Amino acid sequence: MKRNAQQIKTLQDAVVFFSNPDNALDYMANKLWPNGVTCPTCGRKDVVFLKNQHKWQCKSVHPKRQFSAKIGTIFEDSAIALEKWLLAVWMLSNCRNGVSSYEIARTIGVTQRSAWFMLHRIRLAMQQGGGLLGGSGSEVEADETFIGGKARNMHKDVKARRIHAKHGNSAVDKVLVMGMLERGGHVRTAVLKNRFTETLRENLNKHVAVGTALYTDELQAYKGVKDEYLHDFCDHTERYVNGRVHTNGIENFWSLLKRGLNGTYVAVEPFHMFRYLDEQCFRYNNRKDGEHKLTDQERFDLALAGVAGKRLTYVEVTGKTREGQSSSEPF
Repeated sequence: MKRNAQQIKTLQDAVVFFSNPDNALDYMANKLWPNGVTCPTCGRKDVVFLKNQHKWQCKSVHPKRQFSAKIGTIFEDSAIALEKWLLAVWMLSNCRNGVSSYEIARTIGVTQRSAWFMLHRIRLAMQQGGGLLGGSGSEVEADETFIGGKARNMHKDVKARRIHAKHGNSAVDKVLVMGMLERGGHVRTAVLKNRFTETLRENLNKHVAVGTALYTDELQAYKGVKDEYLHDFCDHTERYVNGRVHTNGIENFWSLLKRGLNGTYVAVEPFHMFRYLDEQCFRYNNRKDGEHKLTDQERFDLALAGVAGKRLTYVEVTGKTREGQSSSEPF
């Protein structure tokens, strides 16, 4: 007898529930087709379920008349079983500091490289859009941070070489990230090429409604946005809070982000940074809904809601082909 999906409250519950392939298939099918399974090619609803193959077959004769619950999702064309995919989604969406590819590989029984690729596909599903932050009567905090290795952890030769290369620029070999947090709302992030006024304004206009009360630190580049926002700043050389003017909220987000990057992922390539930002933003933005604290299953369902209509290939992630890949490694 199948367990009630509403009883999934913990990781242990998820492991037990999704270990049954039928449970995993039913759960995914209900998310993709809440009104009944429909042929993705022709839209026909009276499809036939092929029990031995865990697939459906359309009664009309056309290409791709057989399809699975992975069709049109980030799971499509993956040889990894659906029950393993769902467990990986559960772990990434609910582990506060993220989960490494090595841990995923050990937990669900795939290679580390397959787990790494799986996690990037799940991060794509976690990308969330939405309207502009702020608006009349709202307050938004904006700040930037540099993400990269710490000097105290470097070999003295490497540290000396980098200090010589910096010439006063503390951003050498680091990624510049900007964050915008609406108080009581969501956070948005972006990877920046510099901290010039034009760059900051462009990202603010993209994510924050004009006329919003904007709070920043004392960076001079923000003074160029005062014509569009009700801008005020707190000089951190003097204080960190001046009434309602502070950036403590977004700095708390930076703390959570760096805890995951430094403690779980350890080393992140700059061209993948935006994916890890999407992951952290998803968990942060879905901590609660108003006064209601989201359960792990509700957060998991939100992640599953983003898997449809998205694809990420191995070539797109790495820029490489799969030459030399072992046939035993199921991407």
